[in-house]
Amino acid sequence: MLVAWVPDWPVISGIAEAQLPPHEPAAVISANKVIACNEAARADGVRRGMRRRDAQARCPALHLLSGNTEREARDFEPVLACVEELSPGVAPLRPGLIALHSPARFYGGEAEAAAVIAEKLVGSGIWDCRFGVADNLFTAEQAARRAPQQDCLIVPEGGAPAFLHDFDIRTLDNPELTDLLWRMGVRTLGGLAALPAGDVLARFGADGARLHRLAAGRDDARLAVRQPPPDLICQADFEPPLESTEAVAFSVRRLTERFVDQVGSRNLVCTRVVIEAESNGEVVSSRLWAHARWFRADDLVDRVHWQLGARAGESSLPGPVSAVRLIPEALEPDVIHADGLWGNADTSQVERGVAKVQALLGYEAVLTPVLQGGRSPAARQAGVPWGERADHLRPRDLPWPGSIPPPAPARVFAEPWPAVVLGADGHPTQVTERGVVTSEPALFHPRVEVNHTPHLAEVAAWAGPWPVEETWWEAGRTRLSRFQVVGMDGRAWLMACVGDQWFTEASYD
Repeated sequence: MLVAWVPDWPVISGIAEAQLPPHEPAAVISANKVIACNEAARADGVRRGMRRRDAQARCPALHLLSGNTEREARDFEPVLACVEELSPGVAPLRPGLIALHSPARFYGGEAEAAAVIAEKLVGSGIWDCRFGVADNLFTAEQAARRAPQQDCLIVPEGGAPAFLHDFDIRTLDNPELTDLLWRMGVRTLGGLAALPAGDVLARFGADGARLHRLAAGRDDARLAVRQPPPDLICQADFEPPLESTEAVAFSVRRLTERFVDQVGSRNLVCTRVVIEAESNGEVVSSRLWAHARWFRADDLVDRVHWQLGARAGESSLPGPVSAVRLIPEALEPDVIHADGLWGNADTSQVERGVAKVQALLGYEAVLTPVLQGGRSPAARQAGVPWGERADHLRPRDLPWPGSIPPPAPARVFAEPWPAVVLGADGHPTQVTERGVVTSEPALFHPRVEVNHTPHLAEVAAWAGPWPVEETWWEAGRTRLSRFQVVGMDGRAWLMACVGDQWFTEASYD
């Protein structure tokens, strides 16, 4: 296995986008921490994992760059193409790191093969590239990270355990488990490899067993070899140009069928496609569309229709359309979406029926509910247009301070209900700036009607508060605290307190 590593690639990509001199100190920041930095920044004491404030204190001239995995992958594409010219079957592990089965036989040896690839990369402008060769992927990656610039470190056949023996246990990419092992006294990969495999599996589960295999130089991971997509761009030219959306949608049907057949002939399906429309030789409309499964011909026709003016208040095209182009952005093997062993329920009629309703009402009129990150139940809800992939949502795995613990409420109200919660003294329960409850909730009513005196019920149990302080530094912002309140009838409610005002946001039906 041969691994090629381009150090600090996120910084290289960010510097190119910001048009900064490459010799100046720079670091990529994410979640207020340094995730990558270049050699100039490291010379001033900046390190990965360092907080932004500490990094700026070490290096006042530090350029702060934002991380963008899509940009990094896009900029790394020419590097992949360079290596693929010399040896097909390249597996991109992440931007800046690629692996392939070593072409030593073709070039006369491991070092010679790495030298040829290095020469190709240097010729394309990649000066700092390093290579590692070993029996398995993990060991080859560690060898590449310790190789000199434009050089190759070769681990002899069967020498992976000895090579990895003295490596720090935190080399393994599992901070939670490696921290635990460190506290238990297992400080090196050799120390982990010396433990009985059965005991590691029983104590740490499948993740621990996988790390044990890596530490012992027995990585059995297979390369996910990249297959460069063929030129599957399809285009339809209209002479004379078409001036109505319906005419364009009708005329592209043969184009969409040809596109789907062309992709299917290679045992692929298209999940992301770019649709471009030209007028007078210029692209007047371009949009990237994603599908939750894969695009059929009818789906593409609908997308063309929506893109070229089938929206509320728009009935005309940006100009006479002379050409429509379909550009595949993401292709996947069709076996991924094949039916299971015993078949799958046929949902094509349902999907087509929903798509027809969407075509009548508009692209954003039919939504699929999905979950996203947020502090309140309402903020966790999002609607994605039917057939669209749920991208660009707030991540759900973040901490989200102030969010309520599970289980989630069963019913979330579109508009919160005015409510009342009183303490035993008859005064409204409030929450101070320090999150202290002024009096325990004793009486409540989840919904107070205008000009009606509510019949208060006793509180059987309550939990909270969960305070939320978003943009607290802005003038006029108020603090909100959420409570779970259970009445004597057993019904539970999610209620929020803002000052001395109470609202009911959801119910646990």
